[in-house]
Amino acid sequence: MARLTVEDCLPQVENRFDLVLKAAKRARDLERGTTAQVSWDNDKPTVVALREIAAGVLNTKALDYTTQPEDITTEAKAEDEVDAFIAEEMQSIDEVAEIVQPEIEIEA
Repeated sequence: MARLTVEDCLPQVENRFDLVLKAAKRARDLERGTTAQVSWDNDKPTVVALREIAAGVLNTKALDYTTQPEDITTEAKAEDEVDAFIAEEMQSIDEVAEIVQPEIEIEA
């Protein structure tokens, strides 16, 4: 296949920086198993992503690099689970410290 250039992709996106972000996101999607919209031709996911963008077969607005609401929810749940685990561990440590540490009276 002929060499793909940035200029081939620019009519489909606003600028080069936007192209990089959208191509990277699409390449990650392809690596995760999303079906390619152009023939794969033994290329790497980044090349296939750029070929898809250049061919205009993708909705590039859908590739905007933003955090999805479900990603935020999942991340918040994970943080809550970690916080709960740490709180339980700290409580266990305090309980063990009370058992192990004898009462020491300091005379002044």
